[in-house]
Amino acid sequence: MKEVTVKELEALKSSGTDFQLIDVREPNEFEIAEIGGELIPMNSVPQNVDKFSKDEQVVVHCRSGKRSGDVISWLEANHGFENLYNLKGGILAWADEIDPSVQKY
Repeated sequence: MKEVTVKELEALKSSGTDFQLIDVREPNEFEIAEIGGELIPMNSVPQNVDKFSKDEQVVVHCRSGKRSGDVISWLEANHGFENLYNLKGGILAWADEIDPSVQKY
């Protein structure tokens, strides 16, 4: 599985490059802390496959990287995606390394 670090994501966000950032956490987690991604909770991914771009880089994240990795594995195996990247360490790594104002939970 391809991964990006939080530092790579920060560079991607500031570069103006077109990419998609998808958050697969639950809505209550999104309310606690978010980093600008589109919320598609893990359990709703099968009904929302069409919301994942196949034309540009897609970075998928969750709290720590486990759920997003599971979503990526499922999308690659069942829908042929080749442009998905897991955010290594998830939003916790973002809070530790990039923005300490993001609440950890």
